[in-house]
Amino acid sequence: MAGFDKRVADYAEALAGLKDGMSIVAGGFGLCGIPENLIARIHAMGVKGLTVISNNCGIDDFGLGILLKDRQIKKMIASYVGENAEFERQLLSGELDVELTPQGTLAEKIRAGGAGIPAFYTATGYGTPVGEGKEVREFNGRPHILEQSITADFAIVKGWKADWYGNVIYRHTAQNFNPAAATAGRITVVEVEELVPPGELDPDHIHTPSIYVDRVIQSRFEKRIERRTTRSA
Repeated sequence: MAGFDKRVADYAEALAGLKDGMSIVAGGFGLCGIPENLIARIHAMGVKGLTVISNNCGIDDFGLGILLKDRQIKKMIASYVGENAEFERQLLSGELDVELTPQGTLAEKIRAGGAGIPAFYTATGYGTPVGEGKEVREFNGRPHILEQSITADFAIVKGWKADWYGNVIYRHTAQNFNPAAATAGRITVVEVEELVPPGELDPDHIHTPSIYVDRVIQSRFEKRIERRTTRSA
């Protein structure tokens, strides 16, 4: 069963083949469920001219923000700027090509891309700058715009548990964009907290089947909090 074993030995092997100018779809929401070690490896590789598709771009010094800070990202497709001041600065100065997309539309663009659906109609964005220049059709008396789906050269994903074959389980809100992102990469790489032998995962609990996964690696995670909110006792 060696051919089914998706485990890789290190991050160099996990991201082998990633080159300048490629596209990457990344799971996560804010700093929740982000593939932080894969991002760190991409940063260390120094690849440039990347198109990155993700809900947002991390924060200034963590997550995708470190790629932005060192000008490794050429274009960002995201739903919001979030807590990243550098993202805002590059957007407003015109240094970064940014395609802001409604969050639900972005999720569906990634999901549809992974499902092999090239485009879909949605009412979201009609009559706004989002809909400018896009085909419009009317359904049930309501105008809809045509949105093209998204696939990428690489998908980088953070899971909780996986088996050697690449069946993945996500934990709670860390599901967010990860399951959709995992389907939309030509090469999908998943990093997880726990890696277990085949048969250890309950099939009913698996979120991403192994058919979508090309490489899986176990690692340790920092799990930062984007905005810490506390109250006095």
